[in-house]
Amino acid sequence: MTEAMGGEAPLEVTWKPFSLAQVNQKTGDPDYRAWSEPDESLDQSLWGLRAGQAARRQGEDALRAFLPLLLSARHQDRVELNDMAVLQRLAGEAGLDVDRFTADLDDRSTLDEIADSHTHAVEELGVFGTPTFVFEGGGSAFLKLIRPQENEQALSAFNSLLGLMRDEVFVGEVKRPQPPWPKGVFD
Repeated sequence: MTEAMGGEAPLEVTWKPFSLAQVNQKTGDPDYRAWSEPDESLDQSLWGLRAGQAARRQGEDALRAFLPLLLSARHQDRVELNDMAVLQRLAGEAGLDVDRFTADLDDRSTLDEIADSHTHAVEELGVFGTPTFVFEGGGSAFLKLIRPQENEQALSAFNSLLGLMRDEVFVGEVKRPQPPWPKGVFD
């Protein structure tokens, strides 16, 4: 659950797997499915999604503890997510049962869960990228932050856009021309 600013009710977030490896695949084969590859050939992002599903099997609280560690490891520390030792270490740091996590991570049925979630997102919700927010009232939006300078700045921007994304379904797109990015973003 994420707390909204300005006295609003907390925002309940249900994380769902979505495969960017599938969306961005370059085979040209319309029947290609990234999650059908053998384990040794799986895109590292699918290992991250599998790890998320393995954590989820220990409960939503376990996933909420694990996911920030996984995202930080990938996007800040730039670790490869197909490294089982890294995933197990993160599971331990999140307080998960590491033996159970490892068994679930090795279970290819996690890929079926990812495939089902991805297919539903694309076919039923029109999702094309992450993060996409889907709200109870039917509104949805893809939100791309460039690079906030601090967490408070990101939270403030998110809260400013929340009402627009959730309630103003007539707004089709808000996008900055890129590049060049706005002055000062990467300074």
